[in-house]
Amino acid sequence: MKNFLLAFSAILLISTCHSQGLLQGKEKFTHQDTLRGSITPERAWWDLTYYFLDVKVLAKKKYISGSNTIQYRVLKPFQVMQIDLQEPMRITSVYQDNKKLKVTRDGSAHFITLIKPQTTGTINTLYVSYDGKPKEAINAPWDGGFSWKKDQNGKDFIATSCQGLGASVWWPNKDHMYDEVDSMHIRITAPKDLIPVSNGRLVHIQDHPKANIYTWFVNNPINNYGVNVNIGDYTNFSEVFKGEKGDLDMNYYVLKENLEIAKDHFKDAPKMMKAFEHWFGPYPFYEDSFKLVEVPYLGMEHQSSVTYGNQYKQGYLGRDLSGTGWGLKFDFIIIHEAGHEWFANNITNKDIADMWIHEGFTSYSENLFLDYYYGKDASADYVIGTRANIQNDKPLIGTYNVNNEGSSDMYYKGANMLHTLRQLIEDDEKWRQMLRGLNSEFYHQTVTTKQIEDYLSEHSGIDLTEFFNQYLRTIKIPTLEYEIKKGELKYRWTDIVEDFDMPIQVDIDGKSEWLFPKAKWQTKNIKSDSFNIDRDFYVNSNKI
Repeated sequence: MKNFLLAFSAILLISTCHSQGLLQGKEKFTHQDTLRGSITPERAWWDLTYYFLDVKVLAKKKYISGSNTIQYRVLKPFQVMQIDLQEPMRITSVYQDNKKLKVTRDGSAHFITLIKPQTTGTINTLYVSYDGKPKEAINAPWDGGFSWKKDQNGKDFIATSCQGLGASVWWPNKDHMYDEVDSMHIRITAPKDLIPVSNGRLVHIQDHPKANIYTWFVNNPINNYGVNVNIGDYTNFSEVFKGEKGDLDMNYYVLKENLEIAKDHFKDAPKMMKAFEHWFGPYPFYEDSFKLVEVPYLGMEHQSSVTYGNQYKQGYLGRDLSGTGWGLKFDFIIIHEAGHEWFANNITNKDIADMWIHEGFTSYSENLFLDYYYGKDASADYVIGTRANIQNDKPLIGTYNVNNEGSSDMYYKGANMLHTLRQLIEDDEKWRQMLRGLNSEFYHQTVTTKQIEDYLSEHSGIDLTEFFNQYLRTIKIPTLEYEIKKGELKYRWTDIVEDFDMPIQVDIDGKSEWLFPKAKWQTKNIKSDSFNIDRDFYVNSNKI
């Protein structure tokens, strides 16, 4: 019973880890889901190029106001634009070329009728003003919105988080993953005694008698949910990491009372950078630097502004999610959330239904961090240990075009799928180059599952169609069914998709060898009853 309770507790942690659980388990979809999750005609005709997000935060009222200047390229003529902003926030006005435009609201979608003819290839600008009391995140980051908290000295401690729920919960934007803005400025007006921190580099501090006004610039493409506002009684320290592309500025913003513990604890950050540049290639955002920013919730993968709230503990709030002990060798939030810089921020899913690309690869990065510092056995122990968290409740891929993510198994079922694929490659250096190649081939791009599948099939030299159909699109785990009788091993795959024929390493008579099971029974002569399946393969077995 004790082991069951421990496993069940871990399952609960993973099932809510990082992304807004509001989207999980939803089977009936609404008109609003379609407006939020599909590339509507009012989105498809224009391409984002630049945002200037200007936001004033009034902590006492839990209120924000501001504007977003939206620059875009016309792909084809159209006269209606969709901009998203969720209630209770409101758009107060929209202008183009000093002309006020008509706005029609349909739930969170705002349809703006443009006066100026939209000519293919031209660059145009829209100015959107907004205000309101944004949704308060009661249990961030899982429910999302604004966190209005106090630090131990009673000062305001504020942060945003909105993965899944959408950035339109607090600012007006083109709220779909497929189109990332090329660059943006973020100007934050905060109370005078507090420091506002956002993505990219700090480029300007405005002198004001009653407020702190900081402007940040993001030089690289960024997804909407990666944009964040953090306000606190911060102090800053930094270091320079000698990386694959030269000097990388690594900045840390922490509450003043945590400065000394952070200086010691954040040593995991350059260790992370060294390991992940080895496995995945250069950090994708040298121009924007890397930041860890303390926040009043667990943490999130905000691009170049990774947020941290793991209470300066090893593991996940002091727990080892693998149950092996290896999970206490690193701070889970630093390693996992920073790993998203490669998978989520560099390579981003076009549709949230494919969010396994973010979470599967990033969960897999946890054991690659261990591999780099502690070796392959430690890495395998960890990822295999996380199988206790897998529920197999529904497929990893969600429903497309309705803002629906797949199972929370995308974390550790995704990681174990990739660990299994590493075994099929049979060449660790080739596998490393494939991971690096993904981050080069799809550098700063939004992608589909098919693009990732095709890349891995092509570069592995293996047709992985059925492999991915099995692990991504069903809840069935391949089961090696076998019988040993009178010196003969009889074996086959069960619980599989059509044409699944993954080879598997086994130990027979004390020697490692490959078997090539199919749905039909096969036989092999063996000398004894000694038979074991390699633990690195995420499969079940059934001895008859």
